Amino acid sequence: MKKVQLERILQSLEAVPAPRPEIEQYPTPAGIAAEVAYIAHGKGDLDSRRVLDAGCGNGVLAIAARLLGASQVLGVDVDPEAIRVAEYNGRKVKAAVEWRVADIAAVQGRFDTVLMNPPFGSQTRHADLPFIDKALSVAGVVYSFHNGATEDFVRRRMESLGGRITDRLAYEFPLSRAFGFHREDVRRVPVVLLRTEAAKG
Repeated sequence: MKKVQLERILQSLEAVPAPRPEIEQYPTPAGIAAEVAYIAHGKGDLDSRRVLDAGCGNGVLAIAARLLGASQVLGVDVDPEAIRVAEYNGRKVKAAVEWRVADIAAVQGRFDTVLMNPPFGSQTRHADLPFIDKALSVAGVVYSFHNGATEDFVRRRMESLGGRITDRLAYEFPLSRAFGFHREDVRRVPVVLLRTEAAKG
């Protein structure tokens, strides 16, 4: 599947209709999700791999991984409504993904790769830390989005856990007005994507 085809499919996915500010449900833009999935595929991190999408929201990263050849994909989110939408999206585009309502702390098992757009920690300080800690404990490779302003902190956390950051990409997420405290119709937030290899244990 070509990248443009994947992006078109991801653009057709339904969004979570009532995002919850306390868990920072900001969507991963389809074009960025497609690009990152293609990068992961090119590095051999998706094809025939077991993949976890932690904090999956509407399922965009999980679905991208499955469509690019992941053998098994698990999408986890604490919000039942997000999982309902993700299940609908998976059926819609014929992507066989296992969806589960669960807190990130409850995730068990081993994965080859984690793809995640966790909370940035803007509403709840350090809300991203359980995702970072869990991802590096259950998988060999982690692709994660983070608020650009927290990059130094995130890097230190990953490296303290034995992670080795191999790749960095900079993006801007166009965040539409979704919550009452938003003052702009669209705000562009600097975001970094980090590829991190977990410590081999």
